Amino acid sequence: MSKSDEERARATRLASERQQELTKPKGSLGRLESLTLQLAAIQRNAIPRARPAAALIFAADHPVTAHGVSAYPQEVTRAMLANLARGGAAATVLARSLGVPLSVLDVGVAGAPLCEGIVDRHPVADQPRFDLRHEDAMSAATLELALRAGEEAVAHLDSELRVVLLGEIGIGNTTPAAALAAALLDREPAELVGPGTGLDAAGLGRKIDVVADALARIRAQGPAGPLDLLRRLGGPEIAALVGAIRRAHEQEVAVLVDGYTVSVAALLATRIDPSLREHLVFSHRSAEPGHLAVLDSLEAEPLLDLGMRLGEATGALAAFHLVELACRLHDEMATFAETSVPTALPRPESK
Repeated sequence: MSKSDEERARATRLASERQQELTKPKGSLGRLESLTLQLAAIQRNAIPRARPAAALIFAADHPVTAHGVSAYPQEVTRAMLANLARGGAAATVLARSLGVPLSVLDVGVAGAPLCEGIVDRHPVADQPRFDLRHEDAMSAATLELALRAGEEAVAHLDSELRVVLLGEIGIGNTTPAAALAAALLDREPAELVGPGTGLDAAGLGRKIDVVADALARIRAQGPAGPLDLLRRLGGPEIAALVGAIRRAHEQEVAVLVDGYTVSVAALLATRIDPSLREHLVFSHRSAEPGHLAVLDSLEAEPLLDLGMRLGEATGALAAFHLVELACRLHDEMATFAETSVPTALPRPESK
């Protein structure tokens, strides 16, 4: 066992012992208790912290929207970025209310660059991308740049960061997410494709056909590893998310995973390096039908199930308060030794 593994095991053991000493029945705080133990292992600290925290959204749109796989045109992504910059988006409202700094990195939004407020642009956004139905979505060089963009984005956050909330935004991105999920899980497109931004039945049928065509194309090319699948079927924001997860793991930062698309990035990351799984906390179960299959594959127990499907890290932001509450309960509750509360009822005398 390595030194870091020993430190994680020790932190988990000490955190578990403290849980048994707190003034409550064993296990009575349920998921909040197991969450605390997971954070203790990640941070190698028996008293884990939820702050400093930061939310990070990667933005890109997709040429595949030309096939009618979204209820909105591709150019809406840029308008959504402007709304984030102005502070009018759901993510900005949630982040403000929580006091969590939010930043947005454009890694592939078509149109004139928008760099204002919390929105910045990475050079990978200028790289060409392609229609995944008919050709590989990215070049190897673009994939590498996008992975690096995610890594750098996390590296530039607070040096004392404890939790990073990851999200995405981009018209059409549940199509590559579904295609990647189907390829990784060996499932049929109809099982994993959902309405995204609100497709009707005809639009859903088009989306299923597009994913089926993309899968047929890449399967004809022979077996592919997770990074190659990401290059062929994914997008720069999904690649950036994978890079962000990898860097967070290196920095011993817990990752609060948002919905379907971010969970697909998490699945990719764990297929590349299974040890990354221990750093992932899943915030919620999305209303997208494919999300459950991805969560099951990751053996993930999300904190919330509110029927959300917006993206933008909104599920992660909604769940962050639970992460903070778990840490504060673990730290601030009194122990039996500190109070006059008995640990258990005395056993009756035998006669």
